[in-house]
Amino acid sequence: MAQITQINNRWILSGDVVNSSAGDILKASQAFSIVENTTVDFADVEDIDTTAVSLILEWKRRAAKENQTLIFVNLPENLTSLVQLYDVAELIS
Repeated sequence: MAQITQINNRWILSGDVVNSSAGDILKASQAFSIVENTTVDFADVEDIDTTAVSLILEWKRRAAKENQTLIFVNLPENLTSLVQLYDVAELIS
């Protein structure tokens, strides 16, 4: 089961960030605040698919609207590969 929690300016993802869980993750994150240099931590993510890239891009759009910055840390290797495959690395870093 996927989960996202917020502790101060850190969003912590856990479980599987896949198509079946993305809607719930996005919905939960909408209640979170984005403050200066909010960090999204993928350290506890077990499995991902291309949906994770979509979530990241959606969060980046939201942060830009709110004139804030999101920092993504502990990206799984397979997520890094997908980001490079879709040529969106510059949008995420």
